Amino acid sequence: MKALILSGGKGTRLRPLTYTGAKQLVPVANKPILWYGIEGIVAAGITDIGIIISPETGEEVQAKTGNGDRFGANITYILQEQPAGLAHAVKIAQPFLGDSPFIMYLGDNLIQSDLNLFCDKFKTELLDALILLRPVSNPSAFGVATVDSKGKVLQLVEKPQNPPSNLALVGIYFFSSKIHEAIASIQPSARGELEITDAIQQLINGKTHVEACQLEGWWLDTGKKDDLLEANRIILDTRVTTAIYGEIDTGSQVIGRVQIGKGSKIINSTIRGPVAIGDNCHIENCFIGPYSSIANQTMLIEADLEHSVILQGAKIDSIHQRIVDSVIGQRAHLTAAPRRPKALRFMIGDDCQIELA
Repeated sequence: MKALILSGGKGTRLRPLTYTGAKQLVPVANKPILWYGIEGIVAAGITDIGIIISPETGEEVQAKTGNGDRFGANITYILQEQPAGLAHAVKIAQPFLGDSPFIMYLGDNLIQSDLNLFCDKFKTELLDALILLRPVSNPSAFGVATVDSKGKVLQLVEKPQNPPSNLALVGIYFFSSKIHEAIASIQPSARGELEITDAIQQLINGKTHVEACQLEGWWLDTGKKDDLLEANRIILDTRVTTAIYGEIDTGSQVIGRVQIGKGSKIINSTIRGPVAIGDNCHIENCFIGPYSSIANQTMLIEADLEHSVILQGAKIDSIHQRIVDSVIGQRAHLTAAPRRPKALRFMIGDDCQIELA
């Protein structure tokens, strides 16, 4: 069995961060979102992985993720020139996939459940497609399914104005090689894309074996800032354990589950976990509150931070009001003039310089 991870697209919902980088590489608890999916796939015993990349961010994805050695996998990169739909991504990956069954995983999704349960069902029941579903409050924003009482899928529709149910398709699918014939028989939708929902509907119409499982536990599509912060909160809450490799002076306090990377220095500061701090950071005269992730080579001086994600190389200096619910891009420089508001919320892209007056 193989895997196909989609790591293309333009990431418009996470701009300005994604003007200069791939949305799948934005870190959650200081690890790129994409890597959680790779790790979950490898944990399910699938090590032959294709990753769909775009011309804009493909080089960065390849450079940071590598050939798969760090994950115990073999990664093949597949260029998708235009974001022409999920089914189009499968179509251009057919030479890599061959006749193998495969899992398709959207690279900006995170789920709590491991994949083994779904892999086992797909294999043992000899399914042609297995989709994962989750009830949502806004089904018109997703592909939506209707199923019968036994879990058999009856109908799929992409982003309907009048949803037939509240069951959204999670961005993880299992397919047999029959999906390629189904994709070859569909036409682009009104959006100009080859929709995977249309391809699966072709399988249903052809009386093939298509079933669904409702996902237990959390599912996060990290395409927006608030979703990214929620993913960061959940990962810090459920997976972070205390690991101190940096230096903490006697004037500092570290409370709760906190990770501090190699070469990082904590001076006259309080760190209240869960918090993840990367390598070679300098934190001085700061309060770092729960659910904060601070990436490598970041400098924070006289800052008060909580429930935020700070990307690599950023600098925050002399911000005396608490920064909350914020995402600060790589190498961004945030400083304050004498007059300042009481509370601050940010989404700041890479290489910015901002002075608060």
